[in-house]
Amino acid sequence: MIVGFIRCNSGDNDQSATVGATQIVVDESLEPIVEDQLIVFESSYPRASIKAIYKPEVQLLNSFLNDSVDIAIMSRQLRPQEASRFEKRNIKLRVNRFAIDAIALVANAASPDTTITVEELVRILQGNTQGRRLVFDNANSSTVRYLKELAGVQQLPSEGVYALKSNPEVIRHVHNNTGAIGVIGVNWIKQPTEELEPLVENIKILGVRNIPGKKGSDKFYKPSQSNLALGLYPLSRELYIINAQGGPGLGTGFASFLAGERGQRIVLKSGLLPDSIPSREIIIK
Repeated sequence: MIVGFIRCNSGDNDQSATVGATQIVVDESLEPIVEDQLIVFESSYPRASIKAIYKPEVQLLNSFLNDSVDIAIMSRQLRPQEASRFEKRNIKLRVNRFAIDAIALVANAASPDTTITVEELVRILQGNTQGRRLVFDNANSSTVRYLKELAGVQQLPSEGVYALKSNPEVIRHVHNNTGAIGVIGVNWIKQPTEELEPLVENIKILGVRNIPGKKGSDKFYKPSQSNLALGLYPLSRELYIINAQGGPGLGTGFASFLAGERGQRIVLKSGLLPDSIPSREIIIK
């Protein structure tokens, strides 16, 4: 799941939903989709300037909870104890879900691995690596937190599971190592940067089968929009923008844009699943 937070300076009296300058802190695994949204938003509203700061989830939360940034985009909502910090200051949080994302498991195109089950993944995270090597984007990332919760573990195993520094580093590592399985936000594969495009061509997405008895346990599924919409891909997460401005401002404007038709079309084009599917007008002559 992705969550977004935007915080504006309370002393900026010239700010409105489409005018002014602010900063937002964003989960690093969501950078491609957020960059696309910001480009279109700022081109549509030339008097708006939003600086996105991309961080792993743990660092993102530190910035947001410690009052240095008022708007965040994350893959989960705040925990009750986290939200209470704003309640104590009489700040009303505005939370909007804008997309369904997926955690993708990727391997080198030459790797014999083409599929993996959630049960196998859990065993790896519990220390039974079975000869497989799992590579994460960052020890403090949302993907690590998500899979630790899935496996019911507090710490990653000391062997067989490794954390690098970013999603691009995972892509480079998988490109250069046939024995590694990378764990990344799927939009890094769907929308690679120009630099990463030739590397992504040498990477494949693994099919994932869910735990028996759960939806998606009948066969292996990849993180396509249709599989996300039907709830068949096991490693999906919701993305949120969380606004703690406490009043009108760019946080409200950007959240409305994300939830609106243009923002949802950008999500649809990115390969993620929009929170609401944009309508299509068909003209019959």
